[in-house]
Amino acid sequence: MNTRLAVRLAGLAITWLAGLGMSSALVAAPIKKVQFTTDFRLQDCQFQTEGVNPYFLLTPGRKLVLQSEDETETVEITVLEDLELISSVPGLGDVTTRVVEERETADGVLVEVSRNFFAICGGRNDVVYFGEDVDIFNPDNTITHEGQWRAGQPDENGVAEPGVIMPGTFLLGSRYFQEIADGIALDRAEHVEMGLDIETDAGDFHDCVRIVETTPLEPKSESEKIYCPGVGLVVDSDVQLVEIEEP
Repeated sequence: MNTRLAVRLAGLAITWLAGLGMSSALVAAPIKKVQFTTDFRLQDCQFQTEGVNPYFLLTPGRKLVLQSEDETETVEITVLEDLELISSVPGLGDVTTRVVEERETADGVLVEVSRNFFAICGGRNDVVYFGEDVDIFNPDNTITHEGQWRAGQPDENGVAEPGVIMPGTFLLGSRYFQEIADGIALDRAEHVEMGLDIETDAGDFHDCVRIVETTPLEPKSESEKIYCPGVGLVVDSDVQLVEIEEP
């Protein structure tokens, strides 16, 4: 529900109850902490390194190019031929994943390269996120690795676990963790809108969905992504799809 509308409705309810002689103090309820799913029953999965989720395609050789309106920022997302074995995943053992490379440039300068490790849960079509290797290229010519994590490797409270980057079925209101590496990477997603029509330089797309991403590591941080069926990521905050390269 729209936040402003919710506030107005709450105010009307309190006014109505007051008219019945009831104090607003009696109807006030504590705000519930929003919960995000961390248990995905992954033990039931037969993992695959290729496949097509409606909003997330693991097709080797496929590439998406997103760009800011002023063309100063570019993101290239490529499904590589490479596979990566993720060892000692809690409850799963060793899992073979597909590598998806993401390259970000600003004003023509490479600023970050990440190699993300995904696999599809056969039958459910959930795309499961097992970690990423990150290279951040700093202005002083150093390379750092903030946000790098792998399921099965130590985090601040034990061992990192896989999350879900995109469920096989898009349910409005769903909330879940995409990354579960305490103190390192804790991105989480909420499904906030569906049935969107989007116009981009790469084409016009329909029945798209909007996801809001947050992280408890940066409570004030928030980003929005729009995915379209048969296409994948079309809008990522201030960049949008300008080109699709099929294998």
